Amino acid sequence: MNLKETYHVFKESDNFFVSLARDILTVLLAVLIFATFSQIVFGMWTPMVAVESGSMQPHMNIGDIIFIQNIDRTEIVTYEEGMNNNYTTFQNYGNVILYKPYGQEGVTPIIHRAMYYVEEGEPMWDGGPAAPYAGYITKGDNQVTNKYYDQQGQVSYLMPVKEEWVIGIARYKVPYIGYLRLLLSGL
Repeated sequence: MNLKETYHVFKESDNFFVSLARDILTVLLAVLIFATFSQIVFGMWTPMVAVESGSMQPHMNIGDIIFIQNIDRTEIVTYEEGMNNNYTTFQNYGNVILYKPYGQEGVTPIIHRAMYYVEEGEPMWDGGPAAPYAGYITKGDNQVTNKYYDQQGQVSYLMPVKEEWVIGIARYKVPYIGYLRLLLSGL
């Protein structure tokens, strides 16, 4: 049997194992196409995160899937810069960033808005302590649960977000489909 005949038999067979192999190959091909597309467009093999808390409400809700663009492919526009240039994302000024809290690997990243950038020695906020190094001051959009900057509370206490801690910038959201991922991870 030549290659063309083998392909035809594989494609048309009703045999359970051949059908299973076809389905597995189709799924693998779909994953490969999605991963390649993600790498080309977002600069990441897995550009999606599920929102796990209400800290970004009403602009991002628990269970939303957020598509992240790799930080190497873009520049961060802070809330302060966005106000001056009328640049908005997710219904507010500036970019929402995904970052590793305290730069730690293996912990759940934080997705909050970059409010402004401070240089080493500058006050982190009006009347606040001096920044130990340069970085971003961040804050969730939820006005009820996030009245203070992350650096004033438990998220990134007294530590601006260093540029190397930033994973990427939030670009798009798909509502609610992240609930499946959250359920599977036990949240």
